Amino acid sequence: MDSGLKRGQKVALSKQVEESLSEASGSLRNALAFAARNEKPFVVKNIADMVLQIDSLIKTDELLDKLEDRKKGDSGLWGSFFTD
Repeated sequence: MDSGLKRGQKVALSKQVEESLSEASGSLRNALAFAARNEKPFVVKNIADMVLQIDSLIKTDELLDKLEDRKKGDSGLWGSFFTD
């Protein structure tokens, strides 16, 4: 399956997508607060899982951006993990 991306081409979340995801996470956190008092545990768990997935997506994108932007040979805070 061809994604249309060339090797080395950067893909980052657009600002609009990241803002929408953060907004969705906030709304889900609000729902989670109410659900914790009134809903069955499986509802609470599934809302919490959605918040986790959104937050993980945003943080993983940030990490990948940092890795893609590093200079060749620069290990930064990673020590010897990267050896170009």
